[in-house]
Amino acid sequence: MDSLLPRERVEVAPGAVLVPGWLDPDRQHELLAACRAWARPPAGLRRTRLPGGGVMSVRTVCLGWHWQDYRYSRTVDGVPVKPFPAWLADLGRAAVLAAYSPGGAGAGRTAEPGQGANGADSGGAAGPGSGDGEGGAAAGRYRPDIALVNFYDDNARMGLHQDKDERSPAPVVSLSLGDTGLFRFGNTESRRRPWTDIPLESGDLFVFGGPSRLAYHGVTRVLPGTAPVWLGLRGRLNITLRESGLP
Repeated sequence: MDSLLPRERVEVAPGAVLVPGWLDPDRQHELLAACRAWARPPAGLRRTRLPGGGVMSVRTVCLGWHWQDYRYSRTVDGVPVKPFPAWLADLGRAAVLAAYSPGGAGAGRTAEPGQGANGADSGGAAGPGSGDGEGGAAAGRYRPDIALVNFYDDNARMGLHQDKDERSPAPVVSLSLGDTGLFRFGNTESRRRPWTDIPLESGDLFVFGGPSRLAYHGVTRVLPGTAPVWLGLRGRLNITLRESGLP
């Protein structure tokens, strides 16, 4: 989406921070290539069937742990879940640092993917634990081991929900690629107002933790044709990183 004025970092709610344009074009290309590799079978991109029989409109592939029916498992239809690469954990720590320590990390370039697109750990770059204050401490402690990669076509939506199937209270890191998604970020009590609607553009980072960790959130619509032409993606990809707290 083109904007006349620069978009600025904003704290949407306590512990919930938007960092616009955090992923630079090179990093966006690298993440897109990784997502396309992860989407391939086995244990590839699929629509999740809910306990009530409904099928989600988004298509998802999971790394580290597979989410389905409000629980996590290590297998998908009897096939092992794709591994969670070390470089992605490094990127998650850089994201937490960027959100909670402004100026502590920039442009999403801290970690290098190496061979991560094929599911192999590269070992990553040094983690961003050197930031100042609470933000640096939070980043240094962050150990994500789950990624949910969601693909939205023009008609896909995500209803308001809480990310509460993890045992860890660590923040959720959300990275956006492709078409702009209208992200609704609500309160921790119910799906009712108050909420804030936020356009998440390609390259944007959104982190929510602390008092906002269990806030209801969802995607009300996708704006077709808003992805950067140079990215070569129609639709929206959202990569969310989480710390499971599971053994």
